[in-house]
Formats: sequence, C-alpha cells, structure tokens
Amino acid sequence: MADFLLLILMVVFGIVLLLAGGDLLVRGATALARRLGVPALVIGLTVVAFGTSAPEMVVSVAAAIQGAPGLAYGNIVGSNIANILLVLGIPAILAPLVTRAPGVRTNTAIALVLTIVFIAMGLDGEFGLREGWVLFGAILVYTIWLGYSASRPKAVADPLLSEMTDVDSMEGLPRSAGMVALFTIGGLVLLPLGAHFVVSGGGELARQMGVSEAVIGLTLLAVGTSLPELSTALIAALRKQAAMAFGNIIGSNIFNICAVGGITGIAAHMAGASSVVDDTFLRLDFWVMGAAMLIGAAFVFAKRPIGRASGVILSVCYAAYIAALLATNL
Repeated sequence: MADFLLLILMVVFGIVLLLAGGDLLVRGATALARRLGVPALVIGLTVVAFGTSAPEMVVSVAAAIQGAPGLAYGNIVGSNIANILLVLGIPAILAPLVTRAPGVRTNTAIALVLTIVFIAMGLDGEFGLREGWVLFGAILVYTIWLGYSASRPKAVADPLLSEMTDVDSMEGLPRSAGMVALFTIGGLVLLPLGAHFVVSGGGELARQMGVSEAVIGLTLLAVGTSLPELSTALIAALRKQAAMAFGNIIGSNIFNICAVGGITGIAAHMAGASSVVDDTFLRLDFWVMGAAMLIGAAFVFAKRPIGRASGVILSVCYAAYIAALLATNL
C-alpha cells in the first residue's frame, strides 16, 4: 500500500514539474524573443502556442520513446476528453460559456475534422511515421493559417487569436537577462525531469494495478496536464470572458492532436519504439473523444451557450466515462 501511494505521489510530482517547467519555458522564451525583437504575432503563434503544449508533448514523446505508447496516446486522448467534458463543464456551472464569438466556429470545425482523422489513423492499431508526419504537417498548415487570419483587421475579435498573440499583456515575464536565462533553462530542465517521474511512476503504477499504461494516461496524467486549461477556463468564466475559455480549449485540442500526436509518432519511429494502439482506445476512448468533440461542436453550430445545466451534464458524463473506464479495466 505504501509503495502504491508513493507511486501516485511520484506521478503527481512529475506532473507538477511538467506544469512548472512548461510555464517557465513559455515565459522565458517569450521574454527572450521580445528581447531579440521578434514580432508579437510570431511569438504567439510559435513560442506561446507550442510552449503551452510542452508538458503534454514532452511526456508523450518520453513515453513513446521508452516503449509506453499507451501512456503517450492516453495522455493525448484523455486530455482532449477532459478538455471538453470537464474543463468546459465545470466553468459552465459558474457562468454560461458563449460559443458565438468570431473564429470559434471555424476552429471548432477544424478540431472536429482533426479528431475524426486522428481516430481513423488509430483504427488499424498503430500510429506510425506516416501518421506522425501527416499530423505534424497539419499543425504547420494550421499555424500558417492562424498567422494569415491574425493579419486581417477583424482578427482581434477571435478569442483564440487574441489570447495567443496578446504577448504584451502577459504577466510574470522575466526582465533581466539573467532571469530570462534562468526561466528558459529552468523550464528545459524541469520538463524532461517531470516526464521521467511521470513515465517511470505511471508505468509501475499500471503494473501494480494490473491495468494497461493507457488507463494511467487517460485518467491521472490527462487530468493533471489539463489543470492549466481548467484554471484558465475558471478564471475566464468568473471574469465573464467565456468566449476566450472556449477558444482556448478548442485550440488546446488541435495542438494535442497535431503537434503532440505528430511529434510523438515521429519520435517513436526514430527511436525504433513500438507505436501500437492499446485495445482500450478502440473499445471506448476513441469514441468518447469523438462524441465529446461532437457535443462541443453541436453547441457552436447551434449558436447556443453552454449553460449551467449543460455544464452539470458534461461534468457528470466525464465522471461516468472515468467510472466506465476503470470498471472495464480493473
């Protein structure tokens, strides 16, 4: 029992290091880019966009390279499920989430298509090099499209673009050269260290529980790496900035699938590691992820806000999913 609790603490500690490392890296790299005169738009679409996905990316790549594809892809799938059902559900209970902001429909449609593509790729039981390059290519195209959209006069109204490119209002940026270096290097050190604790602890935890590593990725790791999105969504809801909360979640799902999924697939192939898709994804999780994305899209295309009752239903659905996942795997 003591070993079991120690492993849980090890994974939680690893998640804390990942989140802290990701935050330090984004702030340090953003401050460095500003010192070098890089335009705010470029910083937002590269440093901020990819940096905020760094925790998921580092842990998924580390897991894939070490032969734990269930943990790697469980993190991606589980995070996307948690983002829609939990991260949108809980804030909606506090304040209705608006889904009619400019740009939300387009980004939601893109996220829905990419979710379907990701599921289709996994149906043959493996994410190979080809799938990795396709997903990585998709995120490059998406980033270029965001840059084009941000250059248009009405782009400022898009909550996703405004959040990503509003670098000047970012708080907590280091000012001195020494602090910039400390933040950047600190982030680069903490990210792989956190990934080591998560992958090692998660793998051993799965063995002791008698479940696949995918279950740990879909639950503990997914919820842990979704905490920044949840805190951001809660703050946005309390400040009556619900459109920004929804835009952030959709953007996070897109980057999880394309950036994290693509780089993970490429890294696994280069390391000669297995990229076999765990059976649990085919039985349950892919379909829950697809259904969750369809639910989110339904609110957007029906131009309906996610109200308190809907927030409760989404949260209950997430609890039911976790219960079903554990019941079928324990």
